[in-house]
Amino acid sequence: MAEWAQEIARQHLEAPLPRRWAHTQGVARQARSIGPILGDRADLLEAAAWLHDVGYAPDLVVTGFHPLDGARYLRDASGADDHLCRLVAHHSCALVEAHERGLADELIREFGRTPPELTEALVYCDMTTSPHGEELSVEERLAEILDRYGDGHVVSQAITTSSPHLVDAVHRVQEELSTRS
Repeated sequence: MAEWAQEIARQHLEAPLPRRWAHTQGVARQARSIGPILGDRADLLEAAAWLHDVGYAPDLVVTGFHPLDGARYLRDASGADDHLCRLVAHHSCALVEAHERGLADELIREFGRTPPELTEALVYCDMTTSPHGEELSVEERLAEILDRYGDGHVVSQAITTSSPHLVDAVHRVQEELSTRS
């Protein structure tokens, strides 16, 4: 599944959004790095890492909310696995931003209210990868997002609300990694 996901992401992100493509490659690298603690779920996480931001692709934008646009594309055009679509739809506390954008009812109706298994692992991968694909701390990543979007932006509002949950998720994965090494 990960190889298929990589190709889908490459087709939609590499040329039109090279910086987003660099971030996506870094997120997938992080997913591979934690694969040993996931067992047979590692391939699903890596596929979600490749596809988590595919909804940013200009040819896929419908609502302007990338988790929803990406998950819908994967479900409707690619026939992707339901768990994978739900991971994309719910990645990195997306429901909080969906509320800010007035899209929460749509996200919940189509992809459920509860984030699926592996959501914390995907948060770890996304929130420890810079826009350029480099590894960094969750605190540095959150600061970078707030700086990039600025005060008052819907993304900044959602990240501010979600920060405690994102930090806790990253720390839980780091703790599991340290106990298994």
